[in-house]
Amino acid sequence: MSYKVLDDAVRRMQIDLQIPMQIDSVLQNGTELKISREGNVYWIDFPNKPMLNSENAIEIYFQGHPKEAVRAPWDGGFSWKKDDLNLPFVATSCQGLGASVWWPNKDHMYDEAESLSISVTVPEGLINVSNGRLNNVEYFDGKAKYTYEVKNPINNYGVNINIGNYTSYQEVYQGENGPLDISYHVLKQDLEKAKQQFKQVPMMLEAFEYWFGPYPFYEDSFKLVQVPYLGMEHQSSVTYGNQFQNGYLGRDLSGTGWGLEFDFIIVHEAGHEWFANNITYKDAADMWLHESFTAYSESLYLDYHFGKKAAQEYVRGTRRYIENKGAIIGWYDVNQPSKGNDKYYKGSNVIHTLRQWIDDDKKFRMLLRGLNKEFYHSTVTTSEIEDYIAEFTKLPLEVFFNQYLRQSNVPTLEYKLEGNELHFRYADDCLDGFKMPLKIYVAEQTQWIFPEKSWKSVTLTQANDLEFDPNFYINTVQLN
Repeated sequence: MSYKVLDDAVRRMQIDLQIPMQIDSVLQNGTELKISREGNVYWIDFPNKPMLNSENAIEIYFQGHPKEAVRAPWDGGFSWKKDDLNLPFVATSCQGLGASVWWPNKDHMYDEAESLSISVTVPEGLINVSNGRLNNVEYFDGKAKYTYEVKNPINNYGVNINIGNYTSYQEVYQGENGPLDISYHVLKQDLEKAKQQFKQVPMMLEAFEYWFGPYPFYEDSFKLVQVPYLGMEHQSSVTYGNQFQNGYLGRDLSGTGWGLEFDFIIVHEAGHEWFANNITYKDAADMWLHESFTAYSESLYLDYHFGKKAAQEYVRGTRRYIENKGAIIGWYDVNQPSKGNDKYYKGSNVIHTLRQWIDDDKKFRMLLRGLNKEFYHSTVTTSEIEDYIAEFTKLPLEVFFNQYLRQSNVPTLEYKLEGNELHFRYADDCLDGFKMPLKIYVAEQTQWIFPEKSWKSVTLTQANDLEFDPNFYINTVQLN
């Protein structure tokens, strides 16, 4: 493990490895360093004062039987399974739990490894697939050692190993940055099903490169790997267990029918290559940055391939899962994202609402592409993303973000009709200064209104044919 000295007054390093795994020894330049354990933390003490800005490396020797996943990927660890031919089928997943559940590392999201080498030895006849590109395979004593090289920065939980009776096939996608190597790794008995279902991968790449910009990891290729759990966004090694069917295990999450037009795991987990793996939160409190944008990527996939109406119906359909029991942003400095699904479905509807306010799909697309370019291979905070969006759109978004991200209640518009006069205001439970404009339709004609917390009014041409644009995520209440 390489490191750079940022403070020469510090002679101690923290490395994380979760019980029951254990570190046996740590060496630097062949000299064993003193280590001590405090729960899941190991302290490594250096005998001499380090040189500021110097770059060094340590070797960490460790062993043990890592935690077995209880309900991967949500309660993760190692999944030790058998396939339907009774052959070993093994995989790792550790988002939230932390990658230190199975290998020693600096287990925090604010800093990423600049590159990585992964070597896994398995019984000959089985194959390991990991992140990056396969660099070498060695055979010895009835075993095979697979070595993969990752050339791009990678977050710890994105590192994975997948072991099974795999076969693979490849194709090349002509993307924005040139030829992108794609490989698919599936159980041998599922090859034909995979070849049919995975035709959606180039469709996904086409849609997401359009909306988000170039795939962020051309040097490391793109892989889709079958695993014994539902799937996850492991960087350049996206895992798949959706049983070769559209929807979420065959179910349309939106209830509109549009969710059955695509394989949820292919689209959602690969969408994380842009929002999670390219743009990565520094603190788990900001997990909405991963999940909201990626949940909205499902709608953008539909928008690209099936049109705007399909996309709008889908994202509105997912509102059924919004709970509004707390803020979307979680608790800082304690590795705690917000509870529940609102960071997915409320967040995606907030982004959809912002898109309506921008009212320019070309500009909205440039915003998404701009985010992935400005924060390319970066770790970020919510405030950095808010500032970028506000500067890019030139909209007064501070109260908008505070209302939707840091409050639990949905903004409510109160209105009254008196003849052809529409009176309207945002309710008292909205934050002071909340002034998001709204689009209405009167006799199929589009009109904008500009509500505030004080009453305002406009004259309508035909008040009995009033409709509020449903793509804005608000509540409307008509008063007598």
